Amino acid sequence: MIEFSALWLIFVLGLRHGLDPDHVAVIDNIVFRTVEVRPRLALWVGTLFALGHSLSVAAVAIGVSLAAGAFVLPARTAPMIDLAVIGLLLIVGTLNLHALLTQARYTPVGWRSALVPKRLRTSTHPLAVVAIGAIFGLVFDTATQAAAWGAAATAKGGTTAALAIAATFAIGMMLADTLDSQIVARLLRTRGRATATVQRYRRAVGWLVVALSFGTAGYALAELAGLTVALPDGAFTAIGVAAAATIILLLLASRWRATAGTRA
Repeated sequence: MIEFSALWLIFVLGLRHGLDPDHVAVIDNIVFRTVEVRPRLALWVGTLFALGHSLSVAAVAIGVSLAAGAFVLPARTAPMIDLAVIGLLLIVGTLNLHALLTQARYTPVGWRSALVPKRLRTSTHPLAVVAIGAIFGLVFDTATQAAAWGAAATAKGGTTAALAIAATFAIGMMLADTLDSQIVARLLRTRGRATATVQRYRRAVGWLVVALSFGTAGYALAELAGLTVALPDGAFTAIGVAAAATIILLLLASRWRATAGTRA
């Protein structure tokens, strides 16, 4: 059976993954293209993207869980996967920290967007957004992480546990990605200081990405090193609630600033 603290950690990982610079960049680009021609779709770009991404994560995790009886991965595989994911988290955190400190107009730094065909990347069709999210979910770090979760869940609760992990991760990611597209789409509809407000919002999210990237990597490194870093359930609850509340507060603050700028 999956422990409550483990599910909260998965939820926090989903939130952080939803704020991944690649997610932010591709969602914002689609919102910018659709806000005039498909204003309603623009609001839900993040939801559609996260839906496709979640389907890939669930497919990998459940597929590994179902196939676990047919083969057994070497014991050294799990630490290697963990180290690869930690390395990517540190790279993402470092690149975005550097960008925040050196760029006047911060742009999220990622690497997955180039893997999506240009024709699909520039489409505004809802199914195209879902497909882009699905492709992102099959990229190395996400797919290997989902596979590791599927294998671990099998030992603790079978396919049901793998499904619970995938669903929990999807909830956190969908929350972050949905709020991102909601914020950007609504700000772009607001005249006046919308551009400046979007940039302030983007920098705030950038610092949150850096904090979650380094924090998640540090926690995982401590566990791999054998250190006693087990947090109580209340701590994971607090982290998840704080991260979600931060995103919501960013939305409210951005909307208030944009409205105040328009009235001024």
